[in-house]
This record gives sequence, C-alpha cells and structure tokens, in this order.
Amino acid sequence: MKRIRIQLSDHFSYARLIRFTLPSVLMMIFTSVYGTVDGYFISNAVGKTAFASVNLIMPFLQILGGVGAMLGVGGSALVSKTLGERDVKRAGAYFTMMMYLMLITSVISTGIGIAVLRPVAYLFGATDAMIGDVMTYGTICMAFNLALHAQYTLQSYLIVAEKPKFALVVTLTAGVTNMVLDWLFMEVFEMGIAGAALATGLSQCVGGMIPFIWFLSGANKSPLRIVKTKIEIKPMLKACGNGSSEMLSSVSASVTGILYNLQLMKFAGEDGVAAYGVVMYAAFVFISIFAGYSSGSAPVMSYHYGAQNRAEMKNVLKKSLVILGTAGGVLTAVAVIFARPVASIFVSYDESLLDMTTRAFRICAVPFAVMWFNIYTSSFFTALNDGAVSAAVSFLRALVLPVASILILPALYGLDGVWFSLAASEAAAVLVSLGFMLGKRRKYGY
Repeated sequence: MKRIRIQLSDHFSYARLIRFTLPSVLMMIFTSVYGTVDGYFISNAVGKTAFASVNLIMPFLQILGGVGAMLGVGGSALVSKTLGERDVKRAGAYFTMMMYLMLITSVISTGIGIAVLRPVAYLFGATDAMIGDVMTYGTICMAFNLALHAQYTLQSYLIVAEKPKFALVVTLTAGVTNMVLDWLFMEVFEMGIAGAALATGLSQCVGGMIPFIWFLSGANKSPLRIVKTKIEIKPMLKACGNGSSEMLSSVSASVTGILYNLQLMKFAGEDGVAAYGVVMYAAFVFISIFAGYSSGSAPVMSYHYGAQNRAEMKNVLKKSLVILGTAGGVLTAVAVIFARPVASIFVSYDESLLDMTTRAFRICAVPFAVMWFNIYTSSFFTALNDGAVSAAVSFLRALVLPVASILILPALYGLDGVWFSLAASEAAAVLVSLGFMLGKRRKYGY
C-alpha cells in the first residue's frame, strides 16, 4: 500500500506529527552524534590538551555559525507563512533573497573570524600550550564557513519544501563523511588536530552543497526556487529579526560556554574543560531530540498561522507538549543511569577525569526534564513570526539566567556550583517560557 505524503496543510494526529518531525529529530541526533565522534577521536587519538583546545574555541565558531541558523529558521518561517497565505510567487522571491543574504554574510563572517581568531583564543583563556591547536583547528574550520552557513540555512528550507526525509539523507551522508574522514585523517594518516578540522569542513561541504544543488536542479518541484527578484530590505530584516532568537541562542550558548571554561580553568584546569566538553557532546545528543522536534514542527505551525487555522494550531501545540514532556522524562532517567559508560567512551584513560566527568554529567542531566519546554517555546514563537518574544525567551534562557548562575553558584559551592548552574538557569527559564505561553494565547488564538 502506497504511503500518503504528509503536507503542511494536513490535520495532524500524534502518528502523523511524529512521522513528519521524525526526520528532523533523526537529523539533529545524527548531527550531534558525528560531532561526538569528533570529540572521541580528538580525545583518544590526539590527547586531552587538544580536546580542551577544541572545546575552548568551539563557542566562537558557534557564534559565526549562528548567522546561518538565523537565516534558515527566520527565513523559512517567513516563507512557510507566505505559502499558508497562498502567495507562492512571493514565497519564491523571499527564498531567493535569503540565499543572496546567506552568501554575503558567510563571506563577511569568514573574514572577521580569521582576523580575530588568535586574540579571541587568548581572551577565552587559551594557554601557550593550547594556542597552536586552537589556531590550527579554528583557521581550517573558518575556511569552510560558507559550507557551514549553507548547511544550517538550507536544512530548514528542505522541511518547508516538504522534503524532511531528503534533509535527513543529506545529514546522514554528511555525518558518515565526517566519521570516515575522522578515522582516516587522525588514525591512519595521523594528521592530528588538522585532520579533525579538515574532516569537519569537508563534511559541511557535503551537508551544504547537496541541498544547494537540489534547489537549483530540475528535481526541485517545490515553490522554493531561485527567481529573478528585486531586493526588498523590509522582509529580509523581518526574517533576520524573526530568526534572531536562533542566532541569539547560539551566541548566548557560546558566551556561557566561555564562562564555563573560564570557571573550570580556575577550579579544575584543563581537566575541567575536558570534562565539560564530554558533558556537552553527550548532552547535545539528548538536546537534539527536543531541538529536532521543535524545528521539524515549526513549519507546520507557521503554515496554519498564515492560513488562520487556529483549531489546528491548538491541536499541534497540545500534542507537541505531550510528546516532548514524555521524551524529557525518559531522557533524564537515561542520562543519569548511563552517565559513567558515556563518559568512559571519551576519557577512560584517566580515572580522576572519568570520575569528574561522570559526576558532572549526572548533575547536568537533571534539567533535561524541563529543558524541552524552553526550547520548544522559543521555536514556537519563531514559527508564529514573533521574533521579539522568541528572542526574549532565548536571551533570558541562554544568556541572562546562565550567566547569573555561573557567576554566583561557583562562588558558593566551588566546582559543583559550575555543574549545578545549568539546572538552576533552566528551572528559572521555565517560568519565563510559561509566562509568554499564557500571555500570548489570546493574541495568536492557540
């Protein structure tokens, strides 16, 4: 029996909603997994100093990558809403404008990134023993910045084009490329940290160029095509403003990552930074389930908001809260139970580091029970093209509350205070998210 293709205009049952978002969830999980494989090879093949060096500069690279996330999420929400309004021609024009903007911003951010990489590394706390690895890894990654932007941006548009399974295939292909090249460059050719960066960059070329070529090809039957259009500043700014919450989340996470590293260097040295790196690699796999579902369901909400179908908006919201709430409880239990086996994958060669990492992971796993609500709330308001609320949630959840926690709690509880700061900030952010959800019900009719 032929399976019916799911469309944005459909009524969504639990099964249909899970089927539609599953490729996005798997895509995010696999992206996290191949990032984790990066960490595994770097830690075991090059050593904990190199591993700490990569984790030290990673927040800066994420800031630059956040521009691509902003263009993808903000632009795709605008395009989805426009399709819901049945204005196909304008949706294609908006898509084209965002592609031009992607090219421009990637070139500018590459130049800036390379120019300030060394002073930024020292500002983030790099030691003389780490700076060589930091510069090697960062410079090579910056050379592939355009591919990274394309990967982040176009994955969102593939979902709008009702091609979530193709987006998943692209991500899987990029991930396998990264893993194979990690093994080849670091284990076989012994290229060290340069091999890790090169493997990452080449996998980003796969993840960014395949969808770019598809959108230009005859296989693309969707309304999202490169067309002749004049540049309109207002919708481009609207899309950027709407997607600013995604960039703000990336920037905020990077800033808090920097503070974590500085505090950990103070309380535990390179071991603390290495332990934090393991926790983040593992946590990203769990968080990716929440983020993948949120991004996968966002075009559905945008479409029905544009079509003024409030009944379906309520339906999708209710089912999403049930699905994510269940997932949050299960993942928290899994993370606590399997903390030591996960930590041993990365740092089994150092018993004291393994103990530190296991304790850190168990403490940092507790917020998974509520974190999903904060992630979904930000994505939900982005889908409604309310960039201001989405940005406010992201700003408070990813920057203000974590910064306050990480500055106060370590002063009171030492190293444990660093690990508990994540739980404290996420718990406080739930109140913020709940306030916006309840306060905006009448305006948007959900």
